[in-house]
Amino acid sequence: MPKVTLITPSKEKVILEDAIGTLMEAALDADVEGIDGDCGGVCSCSTCHVHVAPEWVERVGPPNDAEADTLEFDERTNSRSRLSCQIELKDELDGMVVEIPNSQ
Repeated sequence: MPKVTLITPSKEKVILEDAIGTLMEAALDADVEGIDGDCGGVCSCSTCHVHVAPEWVERVGPPNDAEADTLEFDERTNSRSRLSCQIELKDELDGMVVEIPNSQ
């Protein structure tokens, strides 16, 4: 099970050890600032939006069509944007770092 580091909007580093499920589920279980998951993980709200660290983008992969459509409505997107509800935590992502953008 992977270890993942999330950098919150207030720049706190939260390390999730042995994270399972989706990144959103693991972040919600740890009550991580900036991850709300209002839609419950069905890829329709972008309240779990993260920016994947540059060195992890290729391993995480691009958003699928539904995710890309949802991200279009979020002003905080960049080329590293993903919805954490769509990132399944697997061993290949051990050490991954993501930043949670400000909600402002």
